[in-house]
Amino acid sequence: MPQKTSPANWIADRGRRRSLRVLLSVPVSVRGLDVNRKNFQEETKTLVVNAHGALILIASQLKAGQTITVTNLATKAILDCRVVYHGQAQGGRTQVGIEFLQPSPSFWQVNFPPEDWKSVSE
Repeated sequence: MPQKTSPANWIADRGRRRSLRVLLSVPVSVRGLDVNRKNFQEETKTLVVNAHGALILIASQLKAGQTITVTNLATKAILDCRVVYHGQAQGGRTQVGIEFLQPSPSFWQVNFPPEDWKSVSE
């Protein structure tokens, strides 16, 4: 089922972003190899999403540049992603920015996506 969002939850940051960010909690499963090259699988939620990826909190230790697989638990859609940001640890979990290897604005199932998300998929 598409997630309900409103323009009040959209964040414009044209300095660095390719598409508007939307504050949205989507349950996801993340799997791949951690920094010790051991398999991991972890369920978490997104903090922020956009047409190109998301910001998540994760306990597994990851590093920028590595590839992981993300499953949207609401839709069962699966995409390969790249870790592009590794933030500060908070309570045993770290903010990690992920980027889709291929743009996929429909992955998050946002009801009313920002206008700039549409040009990505066309």
